[in-house]
Amino acid sequence: MASLTREEAAARAQLLRVSGYDVHLDLTAARESTEFVSSVTIRFAASEPGASTFAEVKPAELIGVTLNGAALDLATLAGNRLPLPGLLAENVLEVRARMRYSRSAEGLHRFTDPEDGEVYLYGQACLDEGQRIFACFDQPDLKAPITLSVSAPLGWGVWANAPGQRRTAGLWAFEPTKPLPTYLFTVLAGPFHSRHAEHDGIALGLVCRRSLAPHLDKDAAELFAVTSACLDRYHELFGIRYPFGKYDQAFVPEFNAGALEDPGCVLFRDEFLFRSAVTDADRELRAVVIAHEMAHMWFGDLVTMR
Repeated sequence: MASLTREEAAARAQLLRVSGYDVHLDLTAARESTEFVSSVTIRFAASEPGASTFAEVKPAELIGVTLNGAALDLATLAGNRLPLPGLLAENVLEVRARMRYSRSAEGLHRFTDPEDGEVYLYGQACLDEGQRIFACFDQPDLKAPITLSVSAPLGWGVWANAPGQRRTAGLWAFEPTKPLPTYLFTVLAGPFHSRHAEHDGIALGLVCRRSLAPHLDKDAAELFAVTSACLDRYHELFGIRYPFGKYDQAFVPEFNAGALEDPGCVLFRDEFLFRSAVTDADRELRAVVIAHEMAHMWFGDLVTMR
């Protein structure tokens, strides 16, 4: 798999303007399967009609690709790079692929809880693993709104960066996000336990797997209080209100970092839900991590480095 170089990223950013992603993830077989089906439509402009570029995707199997209505040869996929020749001024790329679930918190992670056998999924697209979930231009300065829909098993809940709701028995639809870099996309699906509150007009959520529900419930008041205090302080400091709508915080298993500032749906390793008595220093560290990830909503998410 080829890594994107700085020179390639700069050239692609000069050539392209991405207007939006429409993503559908079919997770209906997640209880039994190690793979899922990903479909994406990408709309983008090119400053030099006739030029070529590439998108990134890491599939188990590429099912179909069309660019501006014409089918592309699937055999041209080289590693994780999908060549896109003969661009128009305005372009539509459609990619359908079978993708593998991860066990390393890269891409869409699949976890079976040893406590009750339930399956849980969460998306970790950082640093450049968005391409393990859907085909994309996987670099931070090609931000675009992402409109997500998810087919999930009956009885599951689904969370993502933007507010969403169940449309039919197993279909969830989400509002378009603010323009996001692909590495900050996330989605959660499974029989999660959740708690909800509101502060200053902002919907707050806490999410964890069912077997940890008593530990989340025990600390929910403290977690909501820290979150609310941080929102108030950052509004005062920055002079810009929190820009991403809702503010969910999900405590997920086997996470390969401490936490990640996905807009609207921050991920934390679920060791931050304490299973036994802890010191004040442990609780202070958790509060610091909550504050740290929230600060990134302004610096790292609203304003993002190239």
